[in-house]
Amino acid sequence: MIKLPKRTINISIILATLVAAVYYFSKHHNLLSQLGHLSVITILLVFSLYIVMFVVLLIIFKATVNMVNIKLSLKENSLVNAYSLFMNFFIPGQTGPAYRAYYLNKIHRLKVLDYGLVTIVYYLIYGLVSVILVFAGSQAWWLTIGVATITLLAAIIGFKLYSHKFKHYRLNLSPRTLGYILIATILQSIIQATIYFVELHSINKAIHIQQVITYTGAANLALFVALTPGAIGIRESFLLLSEKLHHISSANIVLANVIDRSVFLVFLLTLGLLIFIFKIGDRLSIVKAKTVDK
Repeated sequence: MIKLPKRTINISIILATLVAAVYYFSKHHNLLSQLGHLSVITILLVFSLYIVMFVVLLIIFKATVNMVNIKLSLKENSLVNAYSLFMNFFIPGQTGPAYRAYYLNKIHRLKVLDYGLVTIVYYLIYGLVSVILVFAGSQAWWLTIGVATITLLAAIIGFKLYSHKFKHYRLNLSPRTLGYILIATILQSIIQATIYFVELHSINKAIHIQQVITYTGAANLALFVALTPGAIGIRESFLLLSEKLHHISSANIVLANVIDRSVFLVFLLTLGLLIFIFKIGDRLSIVKAKTVDK
């Protein structure tokens, strides 16, 4: 097998993402134009919440790699997550996790299978939290508690039955590491629900929090079949199909998703600019250090 230099692989990934971004803009240039119709307060609030969401994603990634006993610096964690966000939004097929698997394998010698198992654990927790959200906002409180209790018991029993099979892998499935991921995932869902509430409330003041909770659960479940860049069309389909649960009209769903993608696009562009400035600063520091050595 031919092994390409690390720099060549990194440049190839960046170029592929840029090409995908240019293609995306050519097909969805109306998203940025939609920002002109939004209030400044809504834009700033959603943008700020996405900054908070990015911090939560750093916490989640730290929690997942803790399960394989890998420690990441804040700089390393931030860059990997930033690249993952770009790739997920602009390239089809949820390429972010694939990039993280490649990075951890290349830099930290983590087997792809081990990271795959850790990712599955996170996705299971994410999926369970999302299902509970769907019930919490649309069903009676006693039914929600019942579903949450059954889900928790099933997870504990499943863990007891199959935990011995993971002894041969680089996995630390202790209650502490699993609890860390669970808390981080719940925090992620809270921030996501807050973002959706701001977006939907800017369109229709009559929408209440229970509807948004169910809406968030349905939107989050779209992750598991998000094959298009940015899950465009997939998330909207999930939300439209679950309309009888959250009772938010199709018109509100479409408008809220336009707001969400428009502001998130600005957030990504800002993040990309910061990464570019950071990389330039790193390069200048290296050149300066080499000049001093000479």
